[in-house]
Amino acid sequence: MNRTEALDLVKESIARIIPDANFATLGPDDSFRDVLEMDSLDFLSFVETLSERTGVRIEDEDTPQLTTLSGSADFLITRAG
Repeated sequence: MNRTEALDLVKESIARIIPDANFATLGPDDSFRDVLEMDSLDFLSFVETLSERTGVRIEDEDTPQLTTLSGSADFLITRAG
């Protein structure tokens, strides 16, 4: 998986939870929760969706890496290969 594919998967997974997400306002290191106003349930749904779409098992201790576009992409590249 390359960086573009990983970022696309992350954005598509977020869009399933927050259909009106404006990715133009989201920088690579901005918190999803802050910029997109994700609550805890939204974030949990995003993590579950990302796991289902990629087949990557995401543990509780992995979730801090999944709060930004760059962190999520790095995680997927490392874990999904």
